[in-house]
Amino acid sequence: MSLLTTSDWHGKIHTGSWTTGSGGTMDVLEPATGSVLGSVGQANREDVLAAAARAAAAQQEWSRTKPEVRAAVLRRAGQFFEDHAQEIQGWIMRETGGIDAKAGLETHVAANECFDAAALPAHPAGDVLTSNEDRWSFARRRPAGVVSVISPFNFPLILSIRSVAPALALGNAVLLKPDPRTTVSGGVVIMRVFEEAGLPAGLLQLLPGGADVGQALVEAPEVRVISFTGSTAAGRKVGEAAGRLLKRAHLELGGNNALIVLPGADLDLAASAGAFGSFLHQGQICMTTGRHLVHESLVEEYAARLADKAKNLPVGDPASGQVALGPIIDERQRDNIDRLVRDAKDSGAQIAAGGTYEGLFYSPTVLTGLTPDNPAWTQEIFGPVAPVLAFSSIEEAIELTNASEYALSVGILGDVGLAMEVADRVVSGKVHINEQTVSDEANSPFGGMGASGTGSRFGGAAANIDAFTEIQWLTMRPEIAPYPF
Repeated sequence: MSLLTTSDWHGKIHTGSWTTGSGGTMDVLEPATGSVLGSVGQANREDVLAAAARAAAAQQEWSRTKPEVRAAVLRRAGQFFEDHAQEIQGWIMRETGGIDAKAGLETHVAANECFDAAALPAHPAGDVLTSNEDRWSFARRRPAGVVSVISPFNFPLILSIRSVAPALALGNAVLLKPDPRTTVSGGVVIMRVFEEAGLPAGLLQLLPGGADVGQALVEAPEVRVISFTGSTAAGRKVGEAAGRLLKRAHLELGGNNALIVLPGADLDLAASAGAFGSFLHQGQICMTTGRHLVHESLVEEYAARLADKAKNLPVGDPASGQVALGPIIDERQRDNIDRLVRDAKDSGAQIAAGGTYEGLFYSPTVLTGLTPDNPAWTQEIFGPVAPVLAFSSIEEAIELTNASEYALSVGILGDVGLAMEVADRVVSGKVHINEQTVSDEANSPFGGMGASGTGSRFGGAAANIDAFTEIQWLTMRPEIAPYPF
């Protein structure tokens, strides 16, 4: 059975089985070739408001469904991700420009997100509290209601399912808006999986579209929680709107992540880690290594080895063979990457490798000779660019790491004892000792601070339960309490 027959999902989007698509259509493009892979319906504000009302109605019954029933749906969904991994990975490669290993990671994590979420309905639903009154007192977890999930283009399946799965498992309904450029990988795939898994109608609705649809997903009266992953600029707008409406917004935003190479670190291993951290999926990851902080005793050799790796990494169409880097998602993103590289050079940096592109294929780039105020050092590039800067002391390394407005992920390479001291003093949502900055597991809390977001709001039972439920205080007496009037 094919999970993603084009006519099947095309028809569902356009006939209203998933969403009414009143906002016209949009082509699904393959970045590597420019080919049109299909078309998807686009929602508008009225579609969102209607979908929110349907979701609220469906959620009432779903919240009363037995925990084992909800768990079974999530288990079946995870199994469908595994059974149809090859088909889904083909779409991820073609729609996102990701290499085969990246696509495989997405389906693997998606399955695990569902399997982990399947355990959530069996978790304790609250606490028994002490009370100074003659009563029982409880704090119990209740589903939030309707959850809006807004996800980006870079890892569209993972960054959608990590909110969709736990929200559904905990008794909520979900309105899903993937990035318009990756509607299939970040939306259609998930709709089809849960349809086959037996999720009742109305609980998960796909609403492709632009900023107007995102705004409506925040403002719809039935929506209580917004789970947003994307740029810091867009996240600020979501957070502002949610705050005004007294709704909770879980924001996972950008990053400019530091990889600290301590004195005495193994240079071959360090350069390999640095290349992976900066060049995986063309650097289009919030956790990408955007700053290489290298001790002055190693920096020259480290930069040379990193540049050598960059020059020898194959770049091309992921669907045509074994490559290390695929295309940038679109021209706008490519031009922004190239602008930052040019600005870096104009500000005194040297291009040790790369700095060129052909079509949407940007060559892995290494920048040296930077200062801490260079735009390539201070800004999130979101491309395959590795800026390298030397530090002379551990104090300086910590100061430079913490100087960024972003605080998402930090990698520290070298002596473990010294790395532990550094880890205790850097401000970051994640710290990885003797690993680069890109890492994620379904059962691990994920999030950042500062301009990187509102902390760990994804991953693991504790974070997911906190994110997608409300706490209700419940008391109980054997008889009606006496009152003085």
